[in-house]
Amino acid sequence: MSAHRAQWKGHIKLGDISCGVGLYTAASAAERISFHLISKKTRNRLKREFVDSETEETVERADQVKGFELDNGDHIMIDPDEVTAVIPDSDKLLELEAFIPCTDVDDIYFDKPYYLVPTDETSEPTFAALREAFDKCNATAIARTVLFRRMRTVLIRAHGRGLIATTLNFDYEVLPSEEAFDGVPKIKIDDEMLDLAKHIISTKRGTFDPAQFDDRYENALATLIKAKAEGRTLPRPKPVKVSKPGDLLQALQESAGLRSGSGKPKAANTNSKTRKRPASSDASGQRAKSTRKKSS
Repeated sequence: MSAHRAQWKGHIKLGDISCGVGLYTAASAAERISFHLISKKTRNRLKREFVDSETEETVERADQVKGFELDNGDHIMIDPDEVTAVIPDSDKLLELEAFIPCTDVDDIYFDKPYYLVPTDETSEPTFAALREAFDKCNATAIARTVLFRRMRTVLIRAHGRGLIATTLNFDYEVLPSEEAFDGVPKIKIDDEMLDLAKHIISTKRGTFDPAQFDDRYENALATLIKAKAEGRTLPRPKPVKVSKPGDLLQALQESAGLRSGSGKPKAANTNSKTRKRPASSDASGQRAKSTRKKSS
């Protein structure tokens, strides 16, 4: 991971065993197409300025600091170095508190994955022993530490020659599902509809391969940008047709490959293989540099 900068450095500890580790970003949006904010009239880029709410004068970056507002409206200035200084050394430690089945953690609690690797040659043998123990025992560990100036719970498991550390949302951060599902009515499903739905699901079972899924949104953006740069317009895609309640049974029958009135599904094509969908245009595949400049 020498080509990347560690997001955090500390120690991982199991009993009396510890070693230095670095935390590296495992998922990034840096390769996505990004846009600049520009003037609609001049098409020139806009720049952001912070203005004093009282004097209305522009405040330069060097004079900007974070502050905490008191009840009387005053602010206490907080410098990042002051925050770092008060963090105990123990909070730079990933101490493995317990080993749990990974399936015990609902994926709604998963936040962001990071790679854990040893930070120096001295730590490499200990790290390798820990990683091997994780792998052989198919173990998943829970740990806590201060990451990015806040306490985080972390799920750690073996991955390749290293470890994956996934930060977890706290319980208070996960909104109750009851609130989201409160308005969903209870509807009794006809047995025939349910059987058809189960049949469709069974014929579409497969395995997850991330390489088989392309980013259709990014491809569409690249195609749109290329077309506009060439003075072309693109046809709008057709909207998805939503099945009406009265047409649901027929839609399920058609999805299941049932011939009208036969009551039997058509034979599935077992020789077909899942293939990655080709990019919608040259622009989608090329990601031309002129359309992929990052925002400064």
